[in-house]
Amino acid sequence: MKKSALPLKKNDNVELTVTALTAQGSGVGRYAGMAVFVDGAAVGDRLLVHIILVKASYAVGIIQKILTPSDTRIAPACPVFSQCGGCAYCHIRYDAELEAKRRRVEDALQRIGGLDISVPAILSPGETRRYRNKAQFPVGLSRNGRTEIGFYARRSHRIVDCRDCALQPAEFAPLLNVIARWAAEYGVSIYDETTGRGALRHIYLRKGFATGQLMVCLVAATDRLPRLDMLCDRLTAENKNIVSILLNINPGRTNVVLGDRCVTIFGADAIEDELRGLRFRIAPQSFFQVNPAGAELLYRKAADFAALTGHETLLDLYCGTGTIGLSMAAKAKQVIGVEVVPEAIEDAKENAARNGITNARFFCADASGAAAALLQEGLRPDVVVLDPPRKGCSPDVIDAVAQMGPDRVVYVSCDPATLARDCKAFGEKDYHVSDTVAVDMFPRTVHVESVVKLIRQCIAPVGA
Repeated sequence: MKKSALPLKKNDNVELTVTALTAQGSGVGRYAGMAVFVDGAAVGDRLLVHIILVKASYAVGIIQKILTPSDTRIAPACPVFSQCGGCAYCHIRYDAELEAKRRRVEDALQRIGGLDISVPAILSPGETRRYRNKAQFPVGLSRNGRTEIGFYARRSHRIVDCRDCALQPAEFAPLLNVIARWAAEYGVSIYDETTGRGALRHIYLRKGFATGQLMVCLVAATDRLPRLDMLCDRLTAENKNIVSILLNINPGRTNVVLGDRCVTIFGADAIEDELRGLRFRIAPQSFFQVNPAGAELLYRKAADFAALTGHETLLDLYCGTGTIGLSMAAKAKQVIGVEVVPEAIEDAKENAARNGITNARFFCADASGAAAALLQEGLRPDVVVLDPPRKGCSPDVIDAVAQMGPDRVVYVSCDPATLARDCKAFGEKDYHVSDTVAVDMFPRTVHVESVVKLIRQCIAPVGA
């Protein structure tokens, strides 16, 4: 039987109206029933689109001309927005971005999770500029041999030179320029990921928003860099708030930014910052939410959903450096934190000590193994907090949590799709979603955080 011809072919130019946005921020329109994905589009745009790729069920195009702009479309404030892969929504009003993210969470919970639920208005700290407290800048060479420092272009490892990103603290750009001049003056070679040759790979900067402390971390393929003393002098002369300068050694042919070994070349080996009234130590490898104002909203909502009264045992799986569990410790009987990264557990213990928190203990294990071990000990937490990586929880984690029978599960998620999948799995274990909220932790990017409260339906004794 002869296959029917596709309605589009490569290099066609077609008119279409954008009706939705994907999870990656691309616009979606339809031509003769076929979905067409277009970067840089806004819902309501009428576009002339040049088709660059055609598959059996969809096509990809680029904007040739905006025939009628959406009423949500604005002029991007960033000069490299069309090239850089960091942001997706600089071309639409912020209220439209928030609604797109709210709908994304709601759609995932309804479509993937099978839930009859509405997500209320998304929470936002309001600030869309200069909100990030860390940045990892790849360093490379252009075709004409010029040093480039910035961010990767969309779907590539081509560096877009951008030293003053509007999402990063204003203090970062002058520090990058100091490092670039030092590298040029002393002949520091730039790493080439295609050949594995060269030294300087990334520049990793962190800022404590509450403390003002700054960290500068050079990521290099070798520990033999010239005149690091001169670099330290110049950096600290540029900004007196620098308290930590480190060299991270990463010789591997890998896309992972940080290597396993750090050498402190000036000051302390970490900076400090505050969150929810607590003070935290932040080393280069430490996880700490990149948007402090957004994290305050996120953790406050998680605490609301936990509904602690001072008598509960709180189990914090995927606890990282302990930020969520420690922020709730004052209203819990005890907090037990579990994390698979040994360094993070040591940081969590130190963070508890530095804040005088004595009702929290932390141990190193993977979430599924720890949950099973605690279940075997007979531990029955009243509340379990889950903050897994993007891939979500494995089935054995969900099984073990359900077997422990907590009254409430508070699930913090950075991926609506895996959150919805896991809520469906919890539903099969007699836990239902009672509340949910989305939080815009990463304005102008596609990322969105969510917090869900699950309540145990079956009140029968555990093991019955």
